[in-house]
Amino acid sequence: MPKPITQNTLFYGDNLPILREHVPDESIDLIYLDPPFNSNRSYNVLFKNERGEEAEAQITAFDDTWHWNTSAERTFHELIQNAPSHVVTMLGALREFVGTNQMMAYLTMMAARLVELHRVLKPSGSLYLHCDSTASHYLKIVMDTILGVQNFRNEIVWKRKTGRGETTHKSNKFGNSTDTLLFYSKSDDNLFYSQFNFEADGYEEYIEKFYRFTDETGRRYRIADLSSPSPRPNLTYEYKGYKPPSNGWAISREKMEQWDKEGRLYFPKSPNGRIQRKRFLDELKGKPVQNLWDDIEMISSQSNERLGYPTQKPLALLERIIQASSNEGDWVLDPFCGCGTAIAAAHKLNRRWIGIDITHLSISLMKYRLKDMFDLVEKKDYAVIGEPEDLGSAHQLARSDRYQFQWWALSLVQAKPLGGGGGREGKKGSDKGVDGVLNFLEEKGQLQRVLIQVKSGHVKSGDIRDLRGVVEREEAALGVFVTLEAPTQEMVTEAVSAGYFTSKTWQKDYPRIQILTVEDLLAGKGIDMPPSAYGTFKQAEKVKKQEGKQGELPM
Repeated sequence: MPKPITQNTLFYGDNLPILREHVPDESIDLIYLDPPFNSNRSYNVLFKNERGEEAEAQITAFDDTWHWNTSAERTFHELIQNAPSHVVTMLGALREFVGTNQMMAYLTMMAARLVELHRVLKPSGSLYLHCDSTASHYLKIVMDTILGVQNFRNEIVWKRKTGRGETTHKSNKFGNSTDTLLFYSKSDDNLFYSQFNFEADGYEEYIEKFYRFTDETGRRYRIADLSSPSPRPNLTYEYKGYKPPSNGWAISREKMEQWDKEGRLYFPKSPNGRIQRKRFLDELKGKPVQNLWDDIEMISSQSNERLGYPTQKPLALLERIIQASSNEGDWVLDPFCGCGTAIAAAHKLNRRWIGIDITHLSISLMKYRLKDMFDLVEKKDYAVIGEPEDLGSAHQLARSDRYQFQWWALSLVQAKPLGGGGGREGKKGSDKGVDGVLNFLEEKGQLQRVLIQVKSGHVKSGDIRDLRGVVEREEAALGVFVTLEAPTQEMVTEAVSAGYFTSKTWQKDYPRIQILTVEDLLAGKGIDMPPSAYGTFKQAEKVKKQEGKQGELPM
């Protein structure tokens, strides 16, 4: 049984073994996941250059394509052996219908994780799965089976854009402008706060249509049903001669008497009528949010919130979910973190959080985001588990995935990655011999660059000569060679022979070519350079933590 997690934590790695090894049963209050949709697309992190223009530099964050291979077959077999019988029956039927193809590989991956997510969810907890039309119909079948048909709460449609796309070009279909959020609970006792919006379209019309009555004090109100949605034999009492509804009242006699004294009950003139509740306009918190969310816009290309991550969601979207289905101090889990919007929203609203992602690029982005938004410091304010902490684990990462090693090593010097592919396919882009870059400003606002190359294998003096040549060709100020292996004396000599870059602004000489070992970086040593003017990614806006507005609990 995993030990309880006691502090906010980011995990690097595959979320399936992490959930099994680190997250205890029934320990999470709210789960939000935005998994790959199996769209057969490659999602790139796009960078803009320092003047705000589109740059060539981009990195494939992940390839959203799945394949039926030995890994998928192994996961399917494990589910058949260990999953509950109703899940086994569902998976068998899906495999027979869908076949052993990309979609079945994706559904198998998701089923294995949803079994674990169901396990870690508290009885009062909720789960929101963000998807699109590519696989939402299949995912709902999987979730109905694992979480229970009776625990389905809503299919929320988020209108993420005004929808041009295919409709402005020759096409044989309508444009896609919506995503789907499948909302499930662990049980009937899930925590839920109604949400409201003062700025929603049609709000004034809503007030005029429903708040049609005025009491003797001049307060406008609407009437609302007081009957229970399900049979309540213990609440089938008469009140002031009015008979109870067939399912019973929604409130106790004591509550009925209290609302009566407060003038919150509407009594019909006919004795055969039904007592109803008065909802006063001056207590209205906004237009109630329904399952069509058309009031939260996607992040535009010019938005200050935009960080460049391909599937980044608006902070407001996650804030609504968190406010609706959790309390301050509750645990929020995102097993497919991406750029960490759910984590940022959870921290802003005073929730505790756990984030998991399989790429060091995402973990690095989240660390920068937490620093920029909340001044959070790794190890002091939250834990990071799964990243190398010593030379041995760095060697292990390099052996398992050299691109993940490259991204991790660049994060140690806070450099912007260039080229470098990865995803599941491990593609390598054109990087001109450079893996990362840092920038700083000299006098009169002149931009200078530091070019960084990362090597995880055998190194030699020729590597330093090559880096020096790139620095000269690209007219960069400095070149930094990050190596997992110790440099040879010939490499050190070659680096020294490159001379110095003289900063007129800082009145200091900096070695033109520098060699840093991973051991140096783990010990806290950094690049000898003027202060950097730009971070690795676009800097996230600083925000203040606030008390979450909980909306309204249902009666």
